[in-house]
Amino acid sequence: MARIAVIGAGMGAMAAAARLAVAGHRVVVYERGETYGGAVRRFERDGFSFDTGPGLLTLPAVYRDLFVKTGKQPLEECVDLVQVDPSSRHVFPDGTEVALPNASRAGVVQALEAALGAGVGDRWGDFLVRAREAWDRTRRPLLEEPLWTDWQVLAEREPYPAVPHKRLLRTRRAGTLAEIAAWELRDPRLTALLDSHALAYGLDPRDVPASAAVLPYMEHAFGTWYVRGGIRELARAVYERCVARRVEFVFGAEVTRIVEKDGWAAGLELADGTVTEADHVVAGVDPGRLRGLTKHALDEDGDVFPDASAPSPGRFTVLLALRGAREAEAAHRTVVHTPDRGAELNWVSGEGPGPVRPTVTVLRPDDPALRPDEEHESVVLTATARPKGDWAADGSSKPFVEMMVHEAGAAIPGLRERILWQETRTPGHNGDETGAFCGGMPAPSLAGGKGYFLRPSNSTRLPGLYRVGGWSHPGGGLPHAGMSGALVAGLIVEGPGFRGSQ
Repeated sequence: MARIAVIGAGMGAMAAAARLAVAGHRVVVYERGETYGGAVRRFERDGFSFDTGPGLLTLPAVYRDLFVKTGKQPLEECVDLVQVDPSSRHVFPDGTEVALPNASRAGVVQALEAALGAGVGDRWGDFLVRAREAWDRTRRPLLEEPLWTDWQVLAEREPYPAVPHKRLLRTRRAGTLAEIAAWELRDPRLTALLDSHALAYGLDPRDVPASAAVLPYMEHAFGTWYVRGGIRELARAVYERCVARRVEFVFGAEVTRIVEKDGWAAGLELADGTVTEADHVVAGVDPGRLRGLTKHALDEDGDVFPDASAPSPGRFTVLLALRGAREAEAAHRTVVHTPDRGAELNWVSGEGPGPVRPTVTVLRPDDPALRPDEEHESVVLTATARPKGDWAADGSSKPFVEMMVHEAGAAIPGLRERILWQETRTPGHNGDETGAFCGGMPAPSLAGGKGYFLRPSNSTRLPGLYRVGGWSHPGGGLPHAGMSGALVAGLIVEGPGFRGSQ
């Protein structure tokens, strides 16, 4: 039985902890905050409840596998997991809108054709077929296996297929999402639909590789899911599974140093001076913070993964407590697209002035657990914002909130008159809770792009030290966090020869 010290109680860290405990190891999780879940948090006030992190789940099979492998109770006995239908409603600047059914390519094509015009749905449907090819080519190396030592193969090879060009009588291969939109979709509304999947992770479609086509594909292929009571309930269930497997949690424990002995990660030092010994250390923290815990080089020379010192865009959230009942036909999720896509992308990337009118995602769960009674409604607005340390310093928080509420009015009738109170959470709030630099959010790992869109491997150059969670392979997002936990557990239990799930 090995002693495992885990830094952080995020979703990836807890997924690894539960699997390691089942394998017979003694696991202790050290969390500097007072609760578990990382970015998967909840805000409560006056009988209202809100998810302040992710509000929906894709690829629930990842957590189903976790619960199957760590106990007798399956996931569905621990949380109430339901499909969201329609998967999303989209409101475009020209006034057109469309509701997309859940996990149905044919249904999505039909809805787009009816709402946006002949040929539009077919172009999106054809795109999803090509996106599936990119998914099939990258699913295993990017999600189910440890990052290859020759990861340059993933960096150089663009998995999104080339497309025949009738005029040129040859094929051409898109290098970015923006080129897919320009060459294949050829409609500003489809472009906005495609871009929104990248923007939700802080990615710029003008720069992100074409392999990011897997992001909308995942949603269309595997569906969009909600956990009754909020996604925080998923974090609770994972935490309780850890406790049931005798994982020990120490909250309020700030780790200040990874102890090394004979060139091996051999324990942790805490802020109060306590030193704890371990045979392996698993770190579920921001890479910048991790680098401050050890002087040991963690990656090989020549690795080109994102610079931990460069802040990434974050999630700006507005929580709305509304008077009045939710309309029966209201969509769970509505995306209101910006009237100036270029200005938004420039601002988010730090290249243009702002703030500007953003793309706003409006979450309106039909869930009695989130509201005091049937005469009120709990709503969450989210938008991607440029990296910034202190939103209060220059007063830009208030006008950005006003813009978000204004845009959300296209999704909620009479919104301003219904607001009982509102709570603003800047990316800085997320940074305070998770330790992420400027509250940045990690994106999923993507092939192509010369390796810049990959995440560092779970193993490190310091033997005994492993990385888990969104800032390591296979990147950000709830499913990816769960998969990172499975990979780290496999590497510790089976050793460096572990090649992933079969």
